[in-house]
Amino acid sequence: MTVPVLRLSAVTRVFSEGAGKLEILKGADLTIEAGQMVALVAPSGTGKSTLLHIAGLLEKPDSGEVYVGGRPCGALGDDARTAIRRNDIGFVYQFHHLLPEFTALENVMMPQMIQGLPKATAAERAGQLLAYMRLGARGSHLPSEMSGGEQQRVAIARAVANAPQLLLLDEPTGNLDPQTAHYVFDALHALVHATGVAALFATHNMELAERMDRVITLRDGLILDV
Repeated sequence: MTVPVLRLSAVTRVFSEGAGKLEILKGADLTIEAGQMVALVAPSGTGKSTLLHIAGLLEKPDSGEVYVGGRPCGALGDDARTAIRRNDIGFVYQFHHLLPEFTALENVMMPQMIQGLPKATAAERAGQLLAYMRLGARGSHLPSEMSGGEQQRVAIARAVANAPQLLLLDEPTGNLDPQTAHYVFDALHALVHATGVAALFATHNMELAERMDRVITLRDGLILDV
C-alpha cells in the first residue's frame, strides 16, 4: 500500500477575533496521493490560505497532525520543517515572483543550484521542465519579455525543479484571462502526470476544478468532497 504524499489528520486552527475566537479548521482530514490533482474550491475567508499554509508547513495547526510523505511534521523543529519545504514541497502563487534580472532558464535553474547541483545538470533539467511547460524556445528570455501566462508557467517549472513530492498552488491562474488560464492548466496537468507530483490547487475557476482528479471544499471548518 502506497503512502500518501500529503495527509492531514484532525487538523484544527483557531484565531483570536476581538474577545472571541474564530475556528477556521475543526478537525479537518485530507489525503492526496502521488500523481493526483486536487482542486480546493471555497469562498474567500473560509480558510483556503490557512489550509495551504498548514499543508506547506508554513504554519502549525493548533492540534492534529500533518504528514508529508508519511512523515509526521508536528513535532519537528524549524530547521527540519524548512528542509522539508525546500526538498519536498513546491509553491506557486497568484503572482509569479520570478527574478527579473534572470532568464527563464536561469530562474528554473536557481533552486537546483541552491541545492548544490552542478550548473550543467541544473540547466539540463531546467530545459526539460520548460519544454514540458511548452516554453522550450523561451529559455533565454527575461520575465519582462514574456506574457503573463508564460511567466506563470516558468514559475510552475521552477516550483518542481527540485522534484518535490507535493505542489501547492494558490490561485495560480487568478490573474490570467480564461483562454490563457486553460493553457497554463493544460501544461500543469501534463507536468503533474509526467512527474507524479501530488498537487493541491486552490482556485475559484470551476471549469478548471472539474478537470482535476478530485474537488474539495471547506465548510464549517471541515474538508468535504464536492
